[in-house]
Amino acid sequence: MTDTRYKIVFEGQLMPDQSLETVKANLARLFRSDQAKIDVLFTGGPVALKRDLSEAEADKYLGALQQAGAQVRKEQDLAAKLSLVDIEQEAVSNESMDCPKCGTQQPKAVACASCGIVIEKYLTRQAQIAQNPPEPIANASPYGTPKSDVGESMPEHGRLKVFTTDGRIGRLRYLGWSMALLLLAMVAYLIAAGAMAVSPIVGGILMIPVVIGTVVISVMIGVQRLHDIGWSGWLWLLNLVPLIGSIFALLMLVVPGSQSANRYGPPPPPNSPGVIAMAWGGLVLWLVATVGILAAVAIPAYQDYVERAQQSQSLQYTPEGEE
Repeated sequence: MTDTRYKIVFEGQLMPDQSLETVKANLARLFRSDQAKIDVLFTGGPVALKRDLSEAEADKYLGALQQAGAQVRKEQDLAAKLSLVDIEQEAVSNESMDCPKCGTQQPKAVACASCGIVIEKYLTRQAQIAQNPPEPIANASPYGTPKSDVGESMPEHGRLKVFTTDGRIGRLRYLGWSMALLLLAMVAYLIAAGAMAVSPIVGGILMIPVVIGTVVISVMIGVQRLHDIGWSGWLWLLNLVPLIGSIFALLMLVVPGSQSANRYGPPPPPNSPGVIAMAWGGLVLWLVATVGILAAVAIPAYQDYVERAQQSQSLQYTPEGEE
């Protein structure tokens, strides 16, 4: 083999401004693997995610993994050029070697001290696989590196999950989900209030999980809305700040999300007719509530102004003899 071959090495480090859980989730999607197998990659030691690549292939893998948030590097894969004869000659002439699987430099030995493979058997098996590539299968061992191709782009759309802070939702879906949550919460509140009229203790016991559940789910969908914009979910706490919270809640409704994938994953799927209907219902309800609040404040103030004006006018035209 005359062409230079490369490998992609990962040591558990993340790209800037990336969270560990987000990167693990991205890698699990790219490798089509479960979370437990991905956790093995974050031990701090060097792991060769892909070996024996051309320069173009290595750059493709490098870009895909960096987009997923993993800080990887491209290195020349010396083991791809070695044969069994080369290994025997190296063992005689040198006092150290690089493991052809994990790349760990170590004193010469029959087996790797880091990953435990028997080097000669491993190279023989790799040669057999190169001649007769097997069908893609899932990793049999949680300690093996993922084998799935990661050259393809991330999924076009993310999965929708209400009960999580991972993922993204757009403005209409956020408004529709909030409206559905409000309706369900109102029904639950009415049931708890009815129970409280019969027995205050039972009603109080029912009211506690209703309040906690409503707050938790509201936070979850709010964090997903912030992820769609590209903001950290921790910014949701600004909703608790007086005055600022009102402005920030409005921003969450009007600021559009990013059209492409961001550090929180791919964009959400298109809105369904049900989501659009719930969103319009929520918008109408929000407008009615806003107008009602403004009217409740403005009408008494206007009535007070009219009364004061009438009193002032009556005093101004009172005849002098009638005082």
